[in-house]
Amino acid sequence: MASNAEQKASPSYRLAVEDPDFLLRDEVRALRFAMEYEKAEIALRDWGVRSTIVVFGSARIPAPEEAVPGTPRAHLAPWYARAREFARLVSLRGGALGVQEGGLRDNVIATGGGPGIMAAANRGAADAGAPSIGFNISLPHEQEPNPWSTPDLTFRFHYFAMRKMHLAMRANALAVFPGGFGTFDELFEVLTLLQTRKAPPVAVVLFGRDYWREVVNFEALARHGLVDAHDLSLFGLVDEPEEGWEWLLAHGLKAHAPEA
Repeated sequence: MASNAEQKASPSYRLAVEDPDFLLRDEVRALRFAMEYEKAEIALRDWGVRSTIVVFGSARIPAPEEAVPGTPRAHLAPWYARAREFARLVSLRGGALGVQEGGLRDNVIATGGGPGIMAAANRGAADAGAPSIGFNISLPHEQEPNPWSTPDLTFRFHYFAMRKMHLAMRANALAVFPGGFGTFDELFEVLTLLQTRKAPPVAVVLFGRDYWREVVNFEALARHGLVDAHDLSLFGLVDEPEEGWEWLLAHGLKAHAPEA
């Protein structure tokens, strides 16, 4: 009897979902994009995550217990502590703990999943006993997930665009701490979506009045007529965690605190 081993060993005989050579072809990029969307979407729905508060900020800011006086960025460590406390307050008061309306959770902390401010925010949610999300990205120098995001809600994306979509699509608010190019990229993308009304209104709060006024002259943009004066009301400037929470509440954020 003739053998069919050669046929069975052929890549064409593999199930499509078990064929990495097929899945990684250029022609299948659209399917990979859709799969990245759906994998995270299903997990978030399984956890009842209806809305989030997204926290951005530098991956380079050390935790206070790790900051060595006199070294670069050690002076920024207080922002780690404030991001951690802000996320704790949000998690306690926003609805991440309170299971309501069919088990849904609101204002769950979501970050880019990495170190620095991202770790601080995920850590603050963990301090409150609440779940939090880490939307990681594959990079040439691999980003490691921080140990504070909820394991079931710790994702890794290949496509920046899909990662950004998931960061934005459930966001009730955006809290931005001092950061560099990556933080600026995320902040200004959201501000552009709000300015052009391509996204529903969400409250945006920038932590660090002195920092933001030094690194971005927002008023100059309006003075030169490159943005409308009204566009400067798309965000607020604060310094302290409690102040940030109160600002968000005053600008449309709805809390879903669990009943006592």
